[in-house]
Amino acid sequence: MIEAENNSDILDRLFAEKRIAIRRGRLFDNIPAPVASPFLADRIEGMMLGLAIGDSLGNTSESLVPRERFRRFGEIRDYLPNRHAYGRRIGLPSDDTQLAFRTLDEFLENGRFDPEKTAARFCRERIYGIGSSVSEFRRRFNEGKLWYECGPESAGNGALMRIAPILIPHVVGPSPKLWVDTGLCALITHNDSASIASCLAFVDILWKLLGMTEAPPAGWWLETFLETIRDLETKNDYQTRGGDFPNFRGTLARFLETVLGGARERYTSTLEACNSWYSGAYLLETVPSALYILMNYAADPEEAIVRAVNDTRDNDTVAAIVGAAVGALHGKKSLPQRWRAELSGKISADDDGKVFEILEGVSKFLSAA
Repeated sequence: MIEAENNSDILDRLFAEKRIAIRRGRLFDNIPAPVASPFLADRIEGMMLGLAIGDSLGNTSESLVPRERFRRFGEIRDYLPNRHAYGRRIGLPSDDTQLAFRTLDEFLENGRFDPEKTAARFCRERIYGIGSSVSEFRRRFNEGKLWYECGPESAGNGALMRIAPILIPHVVGPSPKLWVDTGLCALITHNDSASIASCLAFVDILWKLLGMTEAPPAGWWLETFLETIRDLETKNDYQTRGGDFPNFRGTLARFLETVLGGARERYTSTLEACNSWYSGAYLLETVPSALYILMNYAADPEEAIVRAVNDTRDNDTVAAIVGAAVGALHGKKSLPQRWRAELSGKISADDDGKVFEILEGVSKFLSAA
């Protein structure tokens, strides 16, 4: 058992004992630049609402191939009738929203990110649309394993989809502890090189977006993501599941270079691009899909989320990731009012408005800092 007073000590021990599936890259010594935006609270709320909205827009048609989804529903630009709400067109959560907001709720209750308490919270309440890796994490935790021993070696997207709120405790006092908490938060459910590296890279991107005044150049998304994961990944034998790249074997970084380098000249649409690498719940599919959509649509929050919902297979998670990014970049008010108004705010069966209650707690935290 690791006995430590703080998260930095825990992570140092995990690195020393080779219990975490990444290298201790330069990022862990980096002090994030202070976020200078006068609209920080709006940006953070936008990030979290973008995640929840993307999830809710996508989860009623999740896992359909885009062609079949379009045949059934046409282009989806609003919430579909939901069988869990008597056919109402309302935004209801799945695991993306639930785990992200439960992470944030735990921080507000404890005053800091506590990985053991967060892991326990993930196991205590029902999760809608739970993935196989998170199910395996819960099984191990409930058997009595220590929280940092429970995450399977899985390159699924179940950690990346929930990682955004980990930066919130740190915006009032930037320090390398941001990366410590991100690594530990990712590890809870997925002790995998590509997964933990992707979580760190995405948090780095979100942090930078919070301080921007306009969308970055298209090439920035891939360059910034690669700069982080190249220094962290340890596993080099990921394989594709199909699509136009059937013989690939290597790191996630190498795959992103392969499929996204020159992609804007190669593909006529995000649909064509995402189909080419098969946009499911595997990081070699989810990450290029999210990055490519952001490369093309980051300046237009609504269209970015719409493309994620319509043009990918694991569309609720890709839309949650894209939604978090454009929300962080543009703020809450950039997200269509109709989407915000019809979002239930649930994270459990009978807690309508809980999302907004948690975000009010974040607002108070930021005001008091």
